[in-house]
Amino acid sequence: MMLTVENVTCARGGMPVLSGVSFALDAGQALVLRGPNGCGKTTLLRTLAGLQSPLAGSVTFPEDEGAYASHADGIKAQLSVTENLSFWADVHGRPMPDDVFTSFDLDDLRDRLAGTLSAGQKRRLGLARLGVIGRKVLFLDEPTVSLDGFSVRMFADFLRDKHLAQGGVAVIATHIDLGLDAPEMDLTPFKADHTATGGSDEAFL
Repeated sequence: MMLTVENVTCARGGMPVLSGVSFALDAGQALVLRGPNGCGKTTLLRTLAGLQSPLAGSVTFPEDEGAYASHADGIKAQLSVTENLSFWADVHGRPMPDDVFTSFDLDDLRDRLAGTLSAGQKRRLGLARLGVIGRKVLFLDEPTVSLDGFSVRMFADFLRDKHLAQGGVAVIATHIDLGLDAPEMDLTPFKADHTATGGSDEAFL
């Protein structure tokens, strides 16, 4: 399995949020996390990605293959679209894939400063990093925020035809139907007992 999650309990601000979460994904598979706002989707994704430790259980995936994408676009406003993506390619020691501009509808924006882009264009640029860094295990928190219908379909095509088709996996928290052939996991049954002891003092950003 590319990603194995066994009996994970995770916390936000020291308070247990979810407990007993287990699943496994093989190469080419995705999982969509569902549940109402505040149920713990973001907390779980952060825990799976290694940004905070689980209170219990284990998360296993190949070393240096995980990437987490949150609501923040993570772009440098004073750099151009191309310079932003080149920066991430250099950080990860990878060549710049030229088709990433087409995959995220950025061809006509290559020389534009990121700070001058619209909210949706910034979102596409932020997500385009995923096509540059080459990580196999993606943890995606509401990735389609600010995207119009065309851009949502484009991102779904990237996930299906490039990332998953090339052996990657993805865990996605979203309320949008991305049209992926992927099972869904409702996190509501995994709600933790808030009276349980434990937790951590991690900073939640």
